[in-house]
Amino acid sequence: SGYDPFHLSQNDMEIAGKVIEIDVAMDTFMVDPPVATRFDELPEPIQESLTVIVKGVRNIPGIAYQLINNQYIKYVGNVGQDLVESVFSFVQYNPVPVVQLVQTYGSDSASDREGFPYDGAALMNLGWPGWEGSLPTSIIRDCPGNSSQNTKVCAYYDDAVILSTQRLLPLISYFHQAPRPDKFSGTALTGVQPYMGNAIPDLAGKVLFTDFVRRGQPPAPVRGVLAYTDIRTDCKLNDFSIIDVDYNFGSQSAYYVSLGTNMDQTRLFLGVYGSANVTNLNQGTIFEITP
Repeated sequence: SGYDPFHLSQNDMEIAGKVIEIDVAMDTFMVDPPVATRFDELPEPIQESLTVIVKGVRNIPGIAYQLINNQYIKYVGNVGQDLVESVFSFVQYNPVPVVQLVQTYGSDSASDREGFPYDGAALMNLGWPGWEGSLPTSIIRDCPGNSSQNTKVCAYYDDAVILSTQRLLPLISYFHQAPRPDKFSGTALTGVQPYMGNAIPDLAGKVLFTDFVRRGQPPAPVRGVLAYTDIRTDCKLNDFSIIDVDYNFGSQSAYYVSLGTNMDQTRLFLGVYGSANVTNLNQGTIFEITP
């Protein structure tokens, strides 16, 4: 549910709010698998095939990988609640096998915990629900008597303080309410991809992302947003730039629903849909992004 009121994404035993690696080479087939929301509810063969690498996740549109200097940079987009959309990046991480997590969860025994930092320090943490991207998670309320203004109330102050030194800082954040004139007010992050080609020189080595629809536009036709940012390794919040899409969509709406590449990331593809309602069928188009 909204705002994760039960803090499932920070509970290591809960499946919700995690990025999980699956060993697809293991045979875990079973005729009647159980319904489970916690790792300790899963059969042991399935537990053995799973490894947790990230917690504090709200909703991700996917993970992208970029090979640079013989190491893979991982990019994880995190869709916000009401205010902030974010992209996180990391190289090194400490995977926690689910079997080990289940065995030591809640244990106070030093012998049980030896070599396994159960306290969560091993897991990459995106900070949700205490943090929504670069800001503490806020509840937005209208100001009585002034419809043009609103207040933002910190939803989980204690969690924001506790997680302030544990969370991974985002590579970029953009906002649903953007006061900077050269930026945009977004709605929902829908894709993140690095570009390693040379056909578009200005984007070579950049990280691109898409937003579903730009806020503050005329009622119709609406348009999504394509933007990019640079790679940086100093753990500081990066800025981004908007890419002007030189294509005439005509009178049809253009919601940007996905972003993809070919295998070697030298070609970029943009998924566009003509309606915000997925039950309005046959309105999708895939475009290749070219100079």
